[in-house]
Amino acid sequence: MNRARSQAGGYAIAMLVACSVPAAFAEEAVSFDPRQHPQTQPLVEELTEQGVPKEWLEQALTQASYRQEVLDAMAGAAERRLRWFEYRDIFLTEQRIVEGAAFMQTHADALARAEADYGVPPEVITAIIGVETYYGRHKGRHKVLDSLATLAFHHPARGDFFRGELAAFLTIAYQQEVEPSSLYGSYAGAMGYPQFIPTSYQAYAVDFDGDDKRDLWNNPVDAIGSVANYFAEHGWQRGGAIYHEAKGPETRPDALRFNQTVRPDTTVAEAAEQGVVTEASLSPDTPVIPLVLEYADGQERYRLGETNFYVITRYNHSHLYAMAVAELAEAIKQQAEAEHD
Repeated sequence: MNRARSQAGGYAIAMLVACSVPAAFAEEAVSFDPRQHPQTQPLVEELTEQGVPKEWLEQALTQASYRQEVLDAMAGAAERRLRWFEYRDIFLTEQRIVEGAAFMQTHADALARAEADYGVPPEVITAIIGVETYYGRHKGRHKVLDSLATLAFHHPARGDFFRGELAAFLTIAYQQEVEPSSLYGSYAGAMGYPQFIPTSYQAYAVDFDGDDKRDLWNNPVDAIGSVANYFAEHGWQRGGAIYHEAKGPETRPDALRFNQTVRPDTTVAEAAEQGVVTEASLSPDTPVIPLVLEYADGQERYRLGETNFYVITRYNHSHLYAMAVAELAEAIKQQAEAEHD
């Protein structure tokens, strides 16, 4: 989500919700042809100055279509409406765990090299790809061109952000000689195995197999290296923990900010002063993120996230997402070890 997700990534699922739209925005009435849509003209001029041919851009944008379903999906992201146990059940399935272990085995060499180069464990990289696209099986059903054009020019609040993503997408497609209308992704324009949004693709995608191409759409090896690079660039701590189990009072302490997706700014000592303690061997001044998660039995349970938990939230700005990735990574590693034994 991938940033973005929010970044890359992270737009793994959505719920369609009712959303009215002015008649002028009816799908059949909207064209992104620069000759008819004045807002696309400055985009064409901007990218032309950066070296993308004007004729190519005009042809690409003429192929873009308005999609109301994209705007609907943006309003219903699961991270905004589910409790932890409901969200967890989506991703922590036996099949996803078993297939994650198989993905790790198939790509063991690339994953080992990624850990050596970037410090990110194989199971964490695998879990990201598992959550985002089920190991490449579900890369998205929306045309990226349609999604980004719709969001760039019709999203009520984030149009400027998505305009930048549309510009990046068109640049990538031109440079890599790919037909823009042929690429599919999430409703928010995230693409490929790791669901990078276009600006993340530009910034963090790597050619990890040495074929002189950065291909996240079809190449799992490039995806593995790119996820690892993304995490490293966002401050992943080699050998560091993601979170620790903790205990705390029945009522959440008001003095602590829970489930934040900002850089850890509470110390272990400060959390302990409010009754949230861990048995992990941590220095009192270790910065942590206090977490509290809802379970199906009605109970709330505490955890303390470290810097690596925060780094996962750079992929998708949700504590639920980061915890799902962390638990899936643990389960995949255990499955792989059991199979090896």
